[in-house]
Amino acid sequence: MQLNFKEIFTAFMVLFAVIDIVGNIPIVIDLRKKVGHIQSEKASIIAGIIMTLFLFLGKSILNLIGIDVNSFAVAGAFILFFIALEMILGITLYKQEETNPMTASIFPLAFPLIAGPGSLTTLLSLRAEFSVENIIVAIILNVIFIYIVLKTSSKIERFLGTNGINIIRKVFGVILLAIAVKLFAHNIKVLFN
Repeated sequence: MQLNFKEIFTAFMVLFAVIDIVGNIPIVIDLRKKVGHIQSEKASIIAGIIMTLFLFLGKSILNLIGIDVNSFAVAGAFILFFIALEMILGITLYKQEETNPMTASIFPLAFPLIAGPGSLTTLLSLRAEFSVENIIVAIILNVIFIYIVLKTSSKIERFLGTNGINIIRKVFGVILLAIAVKLFAHNIKVLFN
């Protein structure tokens, strides 16, 4: 097992930008107001399990339906592009459904807010470029960070304020847009060679 800290850091930052847990603090706070207590541990662990399982089984599922990882990565680049546009422009392309208090920690928090289409697509895209053990470390680091943010979301919101959260969201949106372009360019080259 060869850990590469550059790969871990890059994978961590890509996942961090896609999951956008800091930018989702207002959604988490609204969810807490609607349903009461949210189990931060449960939401973080389930999201981590979903992402790890998809990292290992996603490629097999794609092979089963006849899609290669590079094609999926190009599709993932489009998803990342639209998520980045949401973050930068402050628009909503993906609508969340209402939920009941019993399942709020799992749906919509663990899935699709944390481990959603963007992060799952990103994992397969990362797998096309990075080694699995580095991605797993990045997932674990993100899950720990998600847990901390969920536990302290109201304090973070008070500290950063609405403008602070909006600035962070837009900065990560630009980073994510650049990552989407790089991912698209790299994988489209592989497909045409």
